[in-house]
Amino acid sequence: MNLPKLLSAAALLLAIAAPAAAQPRVDCAVPAEAAALSAPLPHVTDAVAQGTRLRIVAIGSSSTAGAGASAPERSYPARLAYHLKALFPRLPVEVVNKGVNGETTGQMLARFSDDVFALAPELVIWQAGANTVLRDGNYEGVDREVREGVESLREAGIDVILMDTQYAPAVLARPRHDEMTARLQRIAAEERIGLFRRYGLMRWMVETRRAGMADLIGPDGIHHTDVGYDCVARALAQGIEGAVRVVSAVRPGR
Repeated sequence: MNLPKLLSAAALLLAIAAPAAAQPRVDCAVPAEAAALSAPLPHVTDAVAQGTRLRIVAIGSSSTAGAGASAPERSYPARLAYHLKALFPRLPVEVVNKGVNGETTGQMLARFSDDVFALAPELVIWQAGANTVLRDGNYEGVDREVREGVESLREAGIDVILMDTQYAPAVLARPRHDEMTARLQRIAAEERIGLFRRYGLMRWMVETRRAGMADLIGPDGIHHTDVGYDCVARALAQGIEGAVRVVSAVRPGR
């Protein structure tokens, strides 16, 4: 190939590569305080200390089931298992995905007997409230149902983490979305359980330009992309590890 043709080919390659190189890199790393769960996880801590088994049930609606992901192994529960195994390499970790598209908290609560208690997990991550926000539903009902579910989990000796709504265009378009976030925060504080602040975490990532909205949320305006699910899972694993460290630090002999 002569020099003019060689230069032309090189210019073409640069033109093709330029758009990809210009794409912003998503940074899933978050400060410890952004991932913190605000409550200890004593049963998870015992499982880690004993090294026997850590079973987690993720219950929720479509963003737990993995709607929008390219494959089941790209859902947040699957990615959470991956990241927890990296953090606790000697611990057998199992995350069971019990998400069902379109469900409300009442429908999830009705499944607790078969989909939660029968599995005897150490931890339940309950993604709640999103479909009530999207449908302008009964917020007071969500409050009652979540408190009832939390009480039943506590009585069964299971740690609980509430996960609030995603920061997404479809959620932001609903006039009362802030109220649901506030309700779940209040429930977690009053019931002294963990809260994974997904809404605030995603908002922080977008506002600080760690990621664009389109990096985290797909074209439907509500469900996560593969990257979004992985970012959620990474931060959640970080929060779980942090809660375990807190409990371990205050127990005698640890």
